[in-house]
Amino acid sequence: MDDQNKNLILATVLSFLVILGWFVAGPMLFPQWFPAETQATDAPLTAAPDAPAATAPAGSVASTEPLPEAPRLTIDTPKLAGSISMLGGRFDDLSLKTYHETIEPGSPTVKLLSPVGQGTPYYAVFGWAPGVGLSADDVPGAKTEWQITSGGTLSPGKPVTLHWENAKGLKFLRTIAVDDDYMFTVTDSVENSGTVAANLYSYGIVARHGLPKLQNIYVVHEGLVRRTDGSLEELKYSKFASLAVNDNEGYPAEVTAASTDGWIGFTDHYWMTTLIPEQGKPYTAVAKFVPGSDIYQAEVRQPLMTVAPGAKVETSTRMFAGAKEWEAIRDYQDKAGIPGFIDSIDWGWFFFLTKPIFFVLHWLHGLIGNMGLAIIGLTFILKLLVLPLAYKSYVSMARMKELQPEMEVLKERAGDDKQKLQKDMMALYKERKVNPAAGCLPIFIQIPIFFSLYKVIFVTIELRQSPFFGWIRDLSAPDSSSIFNLFGLLPWSAPEPHTLLATIFIGVLPILLGITMWLQQKLNPAPADPIQQQLFAWMPFVFMFMLGGFASGLVIYWITNNTITFTQQYLIMRSHGHKPDIFGNIKSGFKKPAAVVKK
Repeated sequence: MDDQNKNLILATVLSFLVILGWFVAGPMLFPQWFPAETQATDAPLTAAPDAPAATAPAGSVASTEPLPEAPRLTIDTPKLAGSISMLGGRFDDLSLKTYHETIEPGSPTVKLLSPVGQGTPYYAVFGWAPGVGLSADDVPGAKTEWQITSGGTLSPGKPVTLHWENAKGLKFLRTIAVDDDYMFTVTDSVENSGTVAANLYSYGIVARHGLPKLQNIYVVHEGLVRRTDGSLEELKYSKFASLAVNDNEGYPAEVTAASTDGWIGFTDHYWMTTLIPEQGKPYTAVAKFVPGSDIYQAEVRQPLMTVAPGAKVETSTRMFAGAKEWEAIRDYQDKAGIPGFIDSIDWGWFFFLTKPIFFVLHWLHGLIGNMGLAIIGLTFILKLLVLPLAYKSYVSMARMKELQPEMEVLKERAGDDKQKLQKDMMALYKERKVNPAAGCLPIFIQIPIFFSLYKVIFVTIELRQSPFFGWIRDLSAPDSSSIFNLFGLLPWSAPEPHTLLATIFIGVLPILLGITMWLQQKLNPAPADPIQQQLFAWMPFVFMFMLGGFASGLVIYWITNNTITFTQQYLIMRSHGHKPDIFGNIKSGFKKPAAVVKK
């Protein structure tokens, strides 16, 4: 490999290091360029809508008064547990049975929705808003106490029907159903037995008070997510306050009219609460912020309806409240007719890579039953896909080595004439049909794959708390072992992840990563240039400490990738008659590098 090719590879690797460093350290060093969310104070809210105009219905108005105690409807499904308050029919108590806060035994289950007065209130409420001829007291709202008509505990296949009537002959029925996963269906109907037509519209609201406990991971979107007529949009919590004040709403808000399809809600790192109106029908999506109370709202409003005397109207809204499991969300998209729902998972800019990578990883996990082994299997598949290109690259590098004697002759002939040397080298490459840049192709391919897998491991819930073997109990977290306590042999705990001590006292996996990178380097002699020699010598250690705080699954991928690459290069070099002197290169690496000659 000549100096030009080495310079190109070095520039590529250093560029990768810069990108990786910016990707990891940028949010910490330049927070103004990577806005981080700050924890807001909690404030109570009751989503009681004011009376809107018939032609331009306004949304709910926040209240600071907590709701009194009321009877509750129990929720019990294979994946969910909780209850619904009969006062307003509010979904404000929901836990995820199959997910726990930590990997420690006895850890509490994840709490998704919670009522006002407990932690950070987060809930959903459905109701009717009055049009012309009706007042707020004539329709069921946030303070209406519903009565159970039929059903008991809400569970799959066992819906519950509620009812409420006003003094003007309007009878409201609400049927709530839930499936085996995370989807609720709220079907509201109103029957007019009076003598005057009734004007009203239905709405659904997801509200959260203050900010939740955010992960503040730059690659993970936390905040509002919505799809409107085929267009996907994301809005961070920090951007809500900068929304323009909507005259009709009275608060900073975005009001978007949809005609065909869509959904809106809040997404956390692994959890989501989303409202899905009937697809194929018009509706209005609203993202709203109440500054005085730090309340964030996502709303779905149906068009204003007129119910003639003796007539009945019905509307239905679904609500996803649970874990962002790829398989469940995919089924809701493909089988339940929710277009684009799979994009509620934050696939990032490289979605054309992250989606297929996760699909293969999920498939392998189903076959093998161990996510760590699935990552190793995925690495083999990725390396197999790029093998033809990698083979050409390694062959080109091997042929470059064959040209080394002739390159030395050209250097002697050119002397100090760099332009002549460059011209003669290009002629030699053309004559022997060698591409000096081909050796960089595997590195260029590796960069987007690495970032795509980085995204998959951090975003998808399937990696959360997924064990491998031994001490690796969570592939989405850094290696828990540490030199600090001699990998568990000494009687004190390892440093907390993402601290300075944890960065210095790395674990087993980062050390293995450094070793595999170092061995891969030793397939070739060190560069003649002493500066390049020192840079290449330090590179495995830089990666070792830089990636030490990354998710274990990502480090396992990198170790496997290095091992396969080492094997491929070794075999290809042997097939071209060149036996790598690995031990000789290792021995020479311990020699003192030549001094840099200054001119």
